[in-house]
Amino acid sequence: MTTPLRIVIGSDDAGYDYKEILKRDLEQNDGVASVIDVGVDADGHTAYPKVAIEAAERVARGEADRALLICGTGLGVAIAANKVAGIRAVTAHDSFSVERGVLSNDAQVLTMGQRVVGIELARRLVREWLTYRFDPSSASASKVAVIGEYESTGSC
Repeated sequence: MTTPLRIVIGSDDAGYDYKEILKRDLEQNDGVASVIDVGVDADGHTAYPKVAIEAAERVARGEADRALLICGTGLGVAIAANKVAGIRAVTAHDSFSVERGVLSNDAQVLTMGQRVVGIELARRLVREWLTYRFDPSSASASKVAVIGEYESTGSC
């Protein structure tokens, strides 16, 4: 049995509907210890970078293990989250990419687009995502370390 994850979830107004559905799924999942919603609410129009950065910062500070971010395409929130030091965010709309995002890249943030993927597929992908854990002794660990080295020193 793996340790339940602490999840931060967020969206802009283009991802709000999926965020609410996925949040309910997460709250009912035994693999999830807690869910922190960083917005937006039903009337919210907060710019997606602010939501993504807040979620990513919570992961970077150790307040959460992972973040799930939804916008229209999943791309903007990934770009914004990746600006936070130590964060690896991936946009994925298929099972293989979700799996490899965690197992090969130790991505702590999964992003999706409400305008790109159907809700049932999004729900399935999130359920799958919760089951994956990065193995720090894997062949991928040294590659992930290069990313961290570049981020902290500016060279690799």
